[in-house]
Amino acid sequence: MKRLLLATLSAAALITGAGTLTAKADWLETAAEPLKGTEIRAVFLDRPGYRAIIKLLPEFEKKTGIKVNYEIVPYENTREKEVLNFTSGGDLTLALVDLVWIGEFAENGWIEPIDNFAKDPSITDPNLNLKGFFPLLLDAFGSWGGTVYGLPFDNYSGLLFYNSCKLKEAGFDKPPETWDELLKTYAPKLTNADKKEYGFALQSRRGETQSADSFMRVLWPFGGSLLTKEFKSNLMSTESQAGLNFRQELMKYMPPGIVSYDHAEAVNALAQGQVAMITEWSAFYGTLTDPATSKLGDCLGVAPEPAGPAGRLPALGGFSLAVASQASDEEKKAAWLFIQWATSEEIAKPYVEAGGVSGRMAVYNDPEIKAKYKFVEPMVASWQKGVPEFRPRFPAWPAISEIIAEWGTKMMLGEVSVADGSKEIGTRMEAVLQKEGYYDGKKKLLQ
Repeated sequence: MKRLLLATLSAAALITGAGTLTAKADWLETAAEPLKGTEIRAVFLDRPGYRAIIKLLPEFEKKTGIKVNYEIVPYENTREKEVLNFTSGGDLTLALVDLVWIGEFAENGWIEPIDNFAKDPSITDPNLNLKGFFPLLLDAFGSWGGTVYGLPFDNYSGLLFYNSCKLKEAGFDKPPETWDELLKTYAPKLTNADKKEYGFALQSRRGETQSADSFMRVLWPFGGSLLTKEFKSNLMSTESQAGLNFRQELMKYMPPGIVSYDHAEAVNALAQGQVAMITEWSAFYGTLTDPATSKLGDCLGVAPEPAGPAGRLPALGGFSLAVASQASDEEKKAAWLFIQWATSEEIAKPYVEAGGVSGRMAVYNDPEIKAKYKFVEPMVASWQKGVPEFRPRFPAWPAISEIIAEWGTKMMLGEVSVADGSKEIGTRMEAVLQKEGYYDGKKKLLQ
């Protein structure tokens, strides 16, 4: 993948070479001069990263004269809203691309490769510096088939958040290093059902939370995966079964009704002292440090997700921002300017300080940032190695996600065994992939 990306980034690399480092600080104003009065439209989420960019937005609009219109949409409705807009020739000029939507959006031609714009120096930041993004993020969130379509924005890593005071009371001076340690050593001592205190909570609500944040989370660290290289189900492998059975065993240390817990419920359970540990997205750090939403105070601890037999392979989530193909030429240029600004090294620090998570490496070397935010070092460590296809990024994922959500929930509730549920998911998943053309050569085996 890295070699393929080099070709795609060639035009941008020319622009970001040593000879252009003397670029004027006002490149954005100059580039935007012919575009003043242009309006662009985007979909944002009600999450810290978007609230952060909204805080900084007046600076961009003042510099450029470009108006950024946005609608805040629940995540669960975002893909449907964007797809409907793109297929009906709507008004979106920016595409918010989830990790698992990049294949669908790219293959349908709804988003444009950044080379279409990066080759034009009049609208491209001389210090764009694509090598300044974490390679894993640029690959996973912005690229498909070796072509870069979007720049990483609002990216997350799965982290272990824990109540250090509860761990200390139970005799632990550090968090668990492995999932096995969490299950066998930590969780039993941290669980007291009579007091409604539990060792761990794994957000598992039916839907994308079940499929991506619960089910997939226990496959990779145990050496399993959803698919083989031939795109056949790998759920009956020894490693995949070990991970899924581990989840069932861990449930005895989770609150009753864990299958109805979404992210908010899991985060709140830790914040209010009901559970001692959760594995959640790095973006929830702000919620857990805010006295208005959390009782943890100085008891909040943050560490990388535990390692499994296959190593530490944490959940990977987040988005990229891409230019929508349906936009007019002027809107495309304006959108490209916004994307560069929103993901730039220049605003990375104020963006992080406003509550966002930048995909840029440099900002996390800042001593002030490292000292102020406990999540930085664990998150940076987790981005050194990961699995871009933690959740498959191909167009078939939404249909497969629904299958996993249904049968993964049944597994956790004990309505079906892990083995039988895995077989059912595999059969239904392969039927979807057959229909999509992955077995007859119509589509490349890309995920």
